[in-house]
Amino acid sequence: MGYVLRVRFAAFFAGAAVASAGGLYLLHKDYQTAHHALSHQMNDVYESLNGRISTLERLKEADAAKHVEATE
Repeated sequence: MGYVLRVRFAAFFAGAAVASAGGLYLLHKDYQTAHHALSHQMNDVYESLNGRISTLERLKEADAAKHVEATE
């Protein structure tokens, strides 16, 4: 009886270890996917914001040039 119980415990713990490893793999893959999506989203926001800032700077420079021409 003791031998069968040890075999069952060993099989149970081996199965639990395999299931745990599979679960950790899926969690890691999900984490990587979420990280990639957020990184891509933040890059898009950065690009958009950078474009807006560049446009505002060009408008400011053009406005300053017009103001200098008007005062001359």
